[in-house]
Amino acid sequence: MTAHRIAMLGTGLIGDFYTAALNRGRTKDTVELVYSRSEERGAAFRERWGVPRSTTSLEAACADPDIDTVVIGLPNDMHEEAVRLAAENGKAVLCTKPLGRTAAEAKRMLDIVEQHGVFAGYLEDLVYTPKTLTAVKSVQDGALGDVLWVRSRETHPGPHSAWFWDEKKAGGGVIVDLGCHCIAICRNFVGKGNRPVEVFCWKDTLVHPISADDHAVALIRFESGAIGQFEVSWAFRGGLDLRDEVQGTEGTIWLNHFLRTGFDMFTTGKSAGYVAEKAETTSGWLFPVGDEVTELGYLDMFTDMFDSMDAGTRPQESFYDGYVVNAIIDACYASAQSGAWAPVEIEDWRGGTTPRISRSPELHEGHAVIKREILPDGRTKVLFQHRETGEILETVGQPG
Repeated sequence: MTAHRIAMLGTGLIGDFYTAALNRGRTKDTVELVYSRSEERGAAFRERWGVPRSTTSLEAACADPDIDTVVIGLPNDMHEEAVRLAAENGKAVLCTKPLGRTAAEAKRMLDIVEQHGVFAGYLEDLVYTPKTLTAVKSVQDGALGDVLWVRSRETHPGPHSAWFWDEKKAGGGVIVDLGCHCIAICRNFVGKGNRPVEVFCWKDTLVHPISADDHAVALIRFESGAIGQFEVSWAFRGGLDLRDEVQGTEGTIWLNHFLRTGFDMFTTGKSAGYVAEKAETTSGWLFPVGDEVTELGYLDMFTDMFDSMDAGTRPQESFYDGYVVNAIIDACYASAQSGAWAPVEIEDWRGGTTPRISRSPELHEGHAVIKREILPDGRTKVLFQHRETGEILETVGQPG
């Protein structure tokens, strides 16, 4: 196992989470250098995490000869420059979500890393939560049959840093910030090779005095006929609500990642300590999180990134995945603007084709069964379609 020497770009909340995860991960990988636009914030980060060095020069951080991997935890409008500098200096590059502010920007970043032949990973932590990894494996093993519908919800009281609220710097509002997570989750459950075809989206600014969206709901139609649905909000009161539902022809999965997970606590608030990310209060009924770094996916995400880097293989989430997510986000904004379904424009689709969901029906006396059920008295009812007339009929048999 190679020991990687990392430059952390950014000293905000995500830089803290990333460094906490890296410090606990494979143990040999170490953050050796931090970049901050502020000398004071860089020094504070060094002290907080025991990082040896800091710099206020993005170029110097990406060119440092003692560094082999650059982790980008910067505002969205700085991603492309950081990716370019890292790739030009031959560094492996790991970039936080969303990859770009638009699909065009994300595609440029994808092209840059591929032209320079450097390892590139897309840091989409919520597809790496332990529950999600287990659930996706169950779906891939066939436990749910054909996936029909995936619903992903992320809502909270709003981002921590000022730049998130700036539509120009962020590239949008809540769809860019939270919708990117939900889209990636939908893609993992329906299959990465299942092409997103079109989107229908509603967005609005209902609460905050900003130009960007603070609420949105969208439907994503995939080539197989499956639907992905996301619900996002920057005005949910009560903490961080992360939930996913997956419906298949043979089963259903419900996931609750942050609220109502079995750890409920009431307190009068005497300790006034940290509870969990986006928690709005330190008193009353609270929902603490046992291990945020693990439960939010950061630990498994970085393990996958560095294990893939060492093996010379593609990580679960690559820059190409980030580009596809951005293409879907673009379609969301186009649909919200037009009030109609909008096509997902992907310049370079690499996923092949996915056949439409179809099933060979059970037969009842040669007719296609629509539904079979047991009645309260034990009798069996069968609803079927007559093979010649198309009429929907039913028959009830005796118990046993």
